[in-house]
Amino acid sequence: MPRPTKGPRLGGSPAHERLMLNNLASSLVTHKAITTTQTKAKRVQPVAEKLVTLAKRGDLHARRQVMADITDKSVVHELFTNVAPLVQDRNGGYTRITKLGFRKGDNAPMALIELVLEPVVAKPARAKTKLTNAIKATAVAAPVEEVVEHTEAETVVDENIVDEAPVAEVVAEAPVVEDAPVVEEAVAEEAPAETTVEASEEAPKADEAE
Repeated sequence: MPRPTKGPRLGGSPAHERLMLNNLASSLVTHKAITTTQTKAKRVQPVAEKLVTLAKRGDLHARRQVMADITDKSVVHELFTNVAPLVQDRNGGYTRITKLGFRKGDNAPMALIELVLEPVVAKPARAKTKLTNAIKATAVAAPVEEVVEHTEAETVVDENIVDEAPVAEVVAEAPVVEDAPVVEEAVAEEAPAETTVEASEEAPKADEAE
């Protein structure tokens, strides 16, 4: 259902506006493109879309619904015979609006509304999406494995450092324990030497006294 518009009507009454839009839709079906103001183009677009949708059905009830709005039988025949087969494969968007600038005189914004009768081109299968998703998944998995390897290497280094610490303490304490006896022995060895020297010096003195 077309969305209701706000603001002033195009004609003096609702019936006048409805007739104006039906006449614009009839001209659009006959000439396949018309130039009008942007406001009228936007208002006639949903009316033309509805008529084309009914023409695609092609049954008697749809034809009678179209003839309730368009009284010209030649326009209805053109719509059901020539326009409907051309848009049979299209699921919507039967009209196109193109802005044309401003009109000389009253400076009104103009637009071109036309029927889209080009054949529908089927879009290629989107198989690349799965491939890109697979590539992204592998790219995300690779850094995770690298992080795990780095963490394991760091833990091994920490254990080695903890094991080497007691060895360093033992080496540092070993010279202290060994140096103490060496100094005492040297002192002990020097002590008899002094006594012998003193004894040798005292011996001549004793002889001289005699």
